[in-house]
Amino acid sequence: MIIWAIIKDGLFAAIAAVGFGAISDPPKRTLGGIALLGAIGHAIRFILMNILEFDIASASFVGAFSIGMISYWLGKKLRCPMTTLYIPALLPMVPGIYAYRSVHALIMFMQSMAHATTCSNQATDYMHQFLFNATVASLVIALLAVGATAPMMIIGEKAFALTRRKNHTTMHKCKNKP
Repeated sequence: MIIWAIIKDGLFAAIAAVGFGAISDPPKRTLGGIALLGAIGHAIRFILMNILEFDIASASFVGAFSIGMISYWLGKKLRCPMTTLYIPALLPMVPGIYAYRSVHALIMFMQSMAHATTCSNQATDYMHQFLFNATVASLVIALLAVGATAPMMIIGEKAFALTRRKNHTTMHKCKNKP
């Protein structure tokens, strides 16, 4: 049963990633790669959270790092920048429920402050909920960004040369000119 849950999680993430990718109008040849990256990254996070009991932030970082590393290899194969592939693949991993809960708690806090004389304990609870959910959402989003861009920092110059042809001589011509 757990295998089916992993496959289902990856499939839905792939569909969402292609949807996010289609918005930015990438080359059609990249949509399969975006789907693959979205499925792999989300499945890795699912496995880490549900089987190995990682927290959402750490699992998201590992999933994003995996997406970044695979997007380097896939970018070479598809001859497109890594960012074209990994940004739409990361978007299904954004923790929307935590962002929603933080906004909801903030609204409830503000409403309870209007009745501060009777609901001070309730206002404190809403503020705690807001701080917890906003912190989780912010941390996960930051770790998604760091995890996906870390491979570009590790790989370095090679990551920026993915779309260049091997026999590309424009740079050599420019160096020879006075």
